[in-house]
Amino acid sequence: MADSVAIAAKPVRAKLGRDDLIVRGTTVAIGLFLTVIIVLPLYAMLSKSFEDKDGVFVGLANYTRYFTTPALFRSIDHSLFIALASTAIVIVLAFVYAYALTRTCMRWKGLFRAIALIPILAPSLLPAISLIYFFGNQGIIKSWLMGHSIYGPIGIVMGSAFWTFPHALMILVTALSISDARLYEAADALRTSKLRTFLTVTLPGVKFGLTSATFVIFTLVITDFGVPKVIGGQYSVLATDIYKQVIGQQNFQMGAVVSVVLLIPAVIAFVVDRLVQRRQVALLSARAVPLQPKPNPRIDNAMLAFCMVVGGIMVAMLAMAIFASLATYWPYNLTPSFHNYNFDVMDGGGWEAYGNSIRMAAYTAFFGTIVIFTGAYLVEKGRGFAAGRAAIQFLAMLPMAVPGMVLGLAYIFFFNHPDNPLNAIYGTMAILVLSTITHFYTVSHLTAITALKQMDPEFEAVSASLKAPVYRTFALVTVPVCLPAILAISIYLFVNAMTTVSGVVFLYSSDTMLASVSVLNMDDAGDIAPAAAMAMMIVYTSAIVRLLHYGLTRGLHRRTQAWRTR
Repeated sequence: MADSVAIAAKPVRAKLGRDDLIVRGTTVAIGLFLTVIIVLPLYAMLSKSFEDKDGVFVGLANYTRYFTTPALFRSIDHSLFIALASTAIVIVLAFVYAYALTRTCMRWKGLFRAIALIPILAPSLLPAISLIYFFGNQGIIKSWLMGHSIYGPIGIVMGSAFWTFPHALMILVTALSISDARLYEAADALRTSKLRTFLTVTLPGVKFGLTSATFVIFTLVITDFGVPKVIGGQYSVLATDIYKQVIGQQNFQMGAVVSVVLLIPAVIAFVVDRLVQRRQVALLSARAVPLQPKPNPRIDNAMLAFCMVVGGIMVAMLAMAIFASLATYWPYNLTPSFHNYNFDVMDGGGWEAYGNSIRMAAYTAFFGTIVIFTGAYLVEKGRGFAAGRAAIQFLAMLPMAVPGMVLGLAYIFFFNHPDNPLNAIYGTMAILVLSTITHFYTVSHLTAITALKQMDPEFEAVSASLKAPVYRTFALVTVPVCLPAILAISIYLFVNAMTTVSGVVFLYSSDTMLASVSVLNMDDAGDIAPAAAMAMMIVYTSAIVRLLHYGLTRGLHRRTQAWRTR
């Protein structure tokens, strides 16, 4: 009996074959990789929060000390206030701006869309620096604040609103672009007022987009380090508390406690957003009629005026950073020069830091795109081994809920441990690349999943029937079809690697100083103009790479995506 069972099992094993082994092996490898770069560092940080400086377990003693220290506990209220105020401002402004771009016939939509995306190219430190030149002690329009100081909640909210605006705008533009014209025709036929149509048709139609944008902005602001570090003054928030505990006081245990506290609102926002997204239903049916905005001079001109004001603020912030970087000695000698670009004589790592950032961004884009797209392919297109694919999907979603500061501190505890065989990468470019890939993993993974879902399963079925190896199908079919998404992932990783501060501020060494960290260090040293110059170098680089990416994408589209136009 046993022999007959063994014989019967042989064809099943043969049927699984080499492809199954390749998929399983790759799935396990990526699963282990994600565990090492996400789960184990977070576990090391959580463990550290329950230990004293000698590594002895002390239970909740560190948390008790944190919540009984008014100066530390006050940061929770500050962070929540800043996040809620910034989110409210950004959502309102971004919604009106997105409405103007999608639901009106105003002029120059392309220009205003491009202007609104400017903050994505810059580190969050840049708006804070610009605000100092506008409203600081020697600011050109400091009187506009009517005696209030920019160094505190006012400056943090203004800076946070600037750099998070495009993130909300992209979500809301997508939400407002999807609508069924028949609903509005029915409202017109029933002689419904414009206000009631807006409240009963427009807002319900974009509620999921509004919810996502709200939680995304809230999470970005409450976890941001750059803006409050530069312009926060004595107004402490959770992100700056982590920096003070780790860098200022070398109190890694309390830094771990603050990190766990900061992790809580980020995780809650992420979970609520995921739950809301699960309830989302399709807004367009097969019979839907796309909504085409109709000219309305009064509304179109009002929206144009609004976009000119918001877009003007965006341009003014960038222009001030450019002007400050070129002014010889603010505010006494405003003659344009490149004096502030002589980074090698500044306390910030010099031009080498700028070169390191380009290298790190290139490595992140190259290796990150390969790992992320391969992992997404296994999740979406893999056959069998459901448990392993589900584990990759879960691990891929975790980084979205982990702030950059928390991730950086977790990497210190895990990779800097003397018993860790991976200790050798600590202080090298490799750990910066790993941290950055992890920090921006989730969005890239979701982008890849979306692209892969658009491919009919028939591709894999036909390939399997022809007995083509899985890696051949992947290389010759999947990658070419998904090339636009792959290129989008690579540019997303590159630009974010150039601009990130929080995820790498704890991990660089003297040999791997980065441009974004250099901006921070020069600002700390009082070299604000050179800090603005380095921030602008990041902007210039990100913009040039995006333009090159656009040109490359158009060329590759013509060569590899011709089938889309047939």
